Amino acid sequence: MRHLKDYEFIEGVMHAGSIRKASEDMNITASALNRRINRFEDEFGFEIFERLPRGVRLNPAGELLLHHIRSQRSDFARLKSQVSDLSGVRRGHVSIACSQALLPFFLPSEIASYRRDHPGVTFTVNARDRVAAERELSEFASDIAMVFEPLTMVDFEILHAITQPIHVVMQAGHPLADHAEIRLRDALRFPHAAPSEKFAVRILLETAARRLSGVEVKPSIESESFDFMRHYGAWEDIISFQFPIGLDMTNEPGLITRPLAKRDVEPGNLFLGQLRGRTLPVASARFMRQLMTAL
Repeated sequence: MRHLKDYEFIEGVMHAGSIRKASEDMNITASALNRRINRFEDEFGFEIFERLPRGVRLNPAGELLLHHIRSQRSDFARLKSQVSDLSGVRRGHVSIACSQALLPFFLPSEIASYRRDHPGVTFTVNARDRVAAERELSEFASDIAMVFEPLTMVDFEILHAITQPIHVVMQAGHPLADHAEIRLRDALRFPHAAPSEKFAVRILLETAARRLSGVEVKPSIESESFDFMRHYGAWEDIISFQFPIGLDMTNEPGLITRPLAKRDVEPGNLFLGQLRGRTLPVASARFMRQLMTAL
């Protein structure tokens, strides 16, 4: 416990890249901060920063220490959550890194349902691509991740998975609107909007297009916002692509969705998971169980 403030200083220096900049950020003199770091290194028995001509950076020992800091902070948060649960307070905090598709409808509904029973629990929800979500789990910045097609899954423990076919979003009067399902070759003949190449939807479209001769994903509009692409379709007769868990056309009277043929494009895999080997705080573990049931 007595080292918690030192840990805060160490992380501050690591993020700032120099003791002088960190001291300004944390409202402490550079000499005092340097003494705290030196004293910690003396007690620790190893240097944790590599001193550079224009700053500092963590050395391998420092990287190991940083992982310990984040792990200890996570364990302490879990302990507080467990104590609160014993006392009946039912407090805690849940941090989630998720794909954009979960933001409009699925997660708001699930979080609201959870907070009706546990109003003392707070949430942080951040849109992250699959690479950033895995990184946040490993850094203890997020407790839970819900992402399509995680990149490496080295530290990603999958607790639940579902498949999601890609849907085409278009105006109700579009020439393809009367098809029950849409072939990829037909869809890409029309002007289309597509996400950038770091998103699972684009990766699946590109992979499928390469199997078809003369077919390319050549978007007229490219964006990192699925909401933007969907709403843009109301202004121009252009199609876009999205996973259905992020779609609710109730308030989109001029737009419809149709699935892409699975024989052309493989469905996406939505994974719900956490950092491998981590024991989540009580609130996060309970919300995880709720998500598994909902999915």
